[in-house]
Amino acid sequence: MDIDIKEYMQRLGHAARKASRVLSRTDTHQKNAALNAIASFIERDADTLLAANARDLAAAESAGLEPALLDRLRLTPAGIAQMAEGVRQIAALPDPVGEMSEFSYRPSGIQVGKMRSPLGVIGIIYEARPNVTADAAALCLKSGNATILRGGSEAFHSNQAIAHCVHEGLRLADLPHNAVQVVDTTDRAAVGELITLTGLVDVIVPRGGKSLIERISRDARVPVIKHLDGNCHVFIDDAANPDKAIAIALNAKTHRYGTCNTMETLLVHESFANYLLPKLADRFEEKGVELRGCDRTRAILAGRVKPATEEDWSTEYLAPILAIKVVHGLDEAIDHINLYGSHHTDAIVTDDYSRARRFLREVDSASVMVNASTRFADGFEYGLGAEIGISTDKIHARGPVGLKGLTNEKWVVLGEGHIRE
Repeated sequence: MDIDIKEYMQRLGHAARKASRVLSRTDTHQKNAALNAIASFIERDADTLLAANARDLAAAESAGLEPALLDRLRLTPAGIAQMAEGVRQIAALPDPVGEMSEFSYRPSGIQVGKMRSPLGVIGIIYEARPNVTADAAALCLKSGNATILRGGSEAFHSNQAIAHCVHEGLRLADLPHNAVQVVDTTDRAAVGELITLTGLVDVIVPRGGKSLIERISRDARVPVIKHLDGNCHVFIDDAANPDKAIAIALNAKTHRYGTCNTMETLLVHESFANYLLPKLADRFEEKGVELRGCDRTRAILAGRVKPATEEDWSTEYLAPILAIKVVHGLDEAIDHINLYGSHHTDAIVTDDYSRARRFLREVDSASVMVNASTRFADGFEYGLGAEIGISTDKIHARGPVGLKGLTNEKWVVLGEGHIRE
């Protein structure tokens, strides 16, 4: 595509800004009509989507892309059906736009409260996963935001085919075609232009590997909602039920290895370690998980654990590798998590109410759990429908970012001719 990338991205930005003004006043019924139509068109065009995806897969395999990336790229009939269902779920969720709360009368007689509003224009940059095109378009549309989507070049044909379904749904609901724009060039310069469209784009959401997110965070001139790592922990307290502890630790690590909410470090109370670690090691070895442990872990599991290095405590493996550390108790566990963790998701397994409350208060992460697997940390499991991403930032949005995370609050004042004396 021989174009002036700067001029092209500026054009997309201006079109998105214009569309965002229409969406900000679009009612829930019209947005839901578009979403349900998009879901129907995705189902109708399943064969077309699979054919487009086959082109992407063939090119990716020829380019030697690694199996994990090919797996994320691949669409299946079941995956397409799930994509359509995800859009319908977003349509069924309450619309946050215009929601008013926290009203109170002030001594002057005015009423003061808050109202939820769209952010405006959201730029989303992502790799490999074509389903993000449908999820992101649906979330932005329902929350009243226009969006510019820049998917990975390896999913170009899949993304364009899904975009066609989105645009048909928008047209059927009489909404602007430019409410959702998918960048139709694979030129990487488009990313650099998108993240510097100040005044046209209100926020950037990167979804992808650490190198992509680091680059976006470093170079963007537009605010970014992001997370860099998912270095998640499970701490097994000596007041834990052993059966619960084994089940949670096993699920948190082995349910899926390549997700950002997978456990990467297991912390075990020293009073429980001699009893529990051999049982856990047996289960992890059955799953083919490589164990790396501290000196005390290696002493208990002689010959079954590789030595853990300082780097292991801060590593997101995204692989069947687990770091294990024996800790003196709750204080050391919390200190370790806050020092080495990525502030994503961390869990405690305990039947001690007071320790659970301390863990919830003192662990500085976006999601903190008691007696539950870290794998629950996503938008669907939290009742948010699809998510735009999981934020480890502390400002605006934190944790799974669903519809409310794509809006902000403005102050609203109601009076009846009040003037300030």
